[in-house]
Amino acid sequence: MGNNGLVICVPAYNEASRISPVLLGLQGYGLPIVVVDDGSSDGTDKVVTELGLPLLRHEVNRGKGEAIQTALRHVLGLGAEAVVFLDADGQHLPEELGRFLEVWKAQQPDLVIGSRMRDNKAMPLVRRASNNFSSALISALAGHRVTDSQSGYRLLSRRMMEFALGRPGGRFGLESELIIDALLAGMSYAEVPISCVYGDKKSYFHPVKDSLDFLGLVGKKVVERALSKR
Repeated sequence: MGNNGLVICVPAYNEASRISPVLLGLQGYGLPIVVVDDGSSDGTDKVVTELGLPLLRHEVNRGKGEAIQTALRHVLGLGAEAVVFLDADGQHLPEELGRFLEVWKAQQPDLVIGSRMRDNKAMPLVRRASNNFSSALISALAGHRVTDSQSGYRLLSRRMMEFALGRPGGRFGLESELIIDALLAGMSYAEVPISCVYGDKKSYFHPVKDSLDFLGLVGKKVVERALSKR
């Protein structure tokens, strides 16, 4: 496995019309790629297999967190030293993967997040407000500044993968909880700037429901911290 044992993973849900350019762009790096199809009903799996790429498939939609867990089990089984996750809908540009590879080669941090906040004008106002709010709370809980906690473009080291493996998945909560717990555990952290890309696709992120889930996570972490100080 070349390039310091890196694997690329693309979780996907009903992205048949968008995933092909993403995968074609990633193939230029010469790294192993695996797609986790989280119960798509639009033929996403057929697009992936026609490109000749490995596919892990959930028969029903189980949420992004569970797709990440499926990917982690697979990637760790390959003996990978790191995995890069990015979304299948084109909001994460394959050509910016090189920024993660450069940071990995130079520092080998446990967690690298691609931050869209340097130029976030393309981000819908509701998402921008939600992201700023959640990032501020996560930063306070973790004791470390995190500028884009909702970004799914991220690199995890093998140590971070092992740390994340087996945690409850669900929708989007796993990604936020991992940031907090990893930083509190002393994992090394870095950010790289990435583009903020939004098209006309309807987001699977529900501002009210997912924000309430996030507040539940925050409450859980506050209680955990209080109990740990007793």
